[in-house]
Amino acid sequence: MIGDIMTSLWAILPVIVLALWACVLLLVDLWLPKDQQGSQQGESNSPITPLLAALGMLTSAAIVIARIGQPTMGFGGMMMADGFSHFICLLLLASGLVTIGLSHDYMKRLGIARGEYYVLLMFSLSGMMLMSMSADLIMVFLSLELLSIPLYVMAGIATPRPSSEEAALKYFLLGAFASGFLVYGIGLVFGATGSTSLQQIVAVVQSGNYNLALILGGAALIITGLGFKVAIVPFHMWTPDAYQGAPSAVTAFMSVGAKTAGFAALLRVFVLAFPAFSADITPVLWGLAALTMVLGNFAAIAQRNIKRLLAYSSIAHAGYIMMALVPYGQDGLSADSVASALFYLVAYAFTNFAAWAVVIALEQAGEKGLELQDYAGLGRKHPALAAVMAVAMLSFTGVPPTLGFVGKFYLFRTVLEGGHVGLALIGVLTSLVSAFYYLRVIVVMYMQEGEPEARREPWLQAMAYGSAIGVVALSIFSAPLLFLASQAVLKLF
Repeated sequence: MIGDIMTSLWAILPVIVLALWACVLLLVDLWLPKDQQGSQQGESNSPITPLLAALGMLTSAAIVIARIGQPTMGFGGMMMADGFSHFICLLLLASGLVTIGLSHDYMKRLGIARGEYYVLLMFSLSGMMLMSMSADLIMVFLSLELLSIPLYVMAGIATPRPSSEEAALKYFLLGAFASGFLVYGIGLVFGATGSTSLQQIVAVVQSGNYNLALILGGAALIITGLGFKVAIVPFHMWTPDAYQGAPSAVTAFMSVGAKTAGFAALLRVFVLAFPAFSADITPVLWGLAALTMVLGNFAAIAQRNIKRLLAYSSIAHAGYIMMALVPYGQDGLSADSVASALFYLVAYAFTNFAAWAVVIALEQAGEKGLELQDYAGLGRKHPALAAVMAVAMLSFTGVPPTLGFVGKFYLFRTVLEGGHVGLALIGVLTSLVSAFYYLRVIVVMYMQEGEPEARREPWLQAMAYGSAIGVVALSIFSAPLLFLASQAVLKLF
């Protein structure tokens, strides 16, 4: 009995460390020096809180790295720490570290620096990591709530700014609505198979003792619930307003972390539990991927606010990642499907953080500096930042030599190997459409006159330049990253 408990705790040790670290940090922050002018709001100019938060994430990452190659199952098979979860957890923790670098000076600049922000960030990361490890539908739901509730608060942390409060409220209401769909879907799957364990669902399906209508209905509702989190059409309605209203550092984390965790759950659930129903589910996934790519890219054309443009860009890229899920049930393609999705999640994370770092550098108090025209003249006045944004826009488009190009290459290859030529064609055509609004940003920066003001905060610049360098360097040396993604899925099947 004690041995089983210890094994279970060992399986989720990185999450335990991160969550306990957040609890301790919440108490430690009470004793750190506060800004006297903003003491009523709890503003803190001390760099100790973000540094301690970063140390906690590094400790958790070290534990994950030490356990690579040692798959562990805990809590009666409800949690699985394997190569897949290790890959996702490291990506999430790296995203958390970058978010800290983007946040520290930015939050102080806007007068919303609060120690609780980093605690909420760590709790949300804990939920995301748990979701990547979940091998039971109940744990998927609990993880979703743990990652979402801190994000709702973080989106509204710029109170009393009306747009931030609106973003938090919309995100919360639609998030609660989506959670209801997920719970209902889990209930239908349980009614059809008598279990919420992914392994037991597979066993019941293989025995033939299940209700097909219930299980397909449950799968559809699970797609709905998780589709909200990854912002696929038609479950994307919250995204533009939430991205625009939330503080930019929160939006950067939300767009990478929530998407990564949501796709981790989708991949594990459908690849492990529902491969036998791929003939029925694939047309739905095909349609969702196509619709998401089309709407996301065409809606982005009309945007003049850079945050809304990146919001619709995020929706479009959710569609590209959905492409990898379409051939998930075909023999010999499941591993390639998951590996290409993991690779593209890394490419999207690097590219996205590079773009948002520039957005944060140009954003001024009062939500100024966020219009596309505010980037006019950036190439002349701040050439390094303009180069970072140019690299990000080219990577989003899929132009070599960027990581976005390599990621799209692997995605399209997987889809074509699955015989979905029409979907691949839609992906290529929508990528051409995206070139219009991505390259428009570059045109404004380099070919229009302006006097943009940009911050030269050291951590912010480090995150911007580091992300841009990663986008280019990893595209040239992409083989090791693809190998790691492929190795991560070996034990998944």
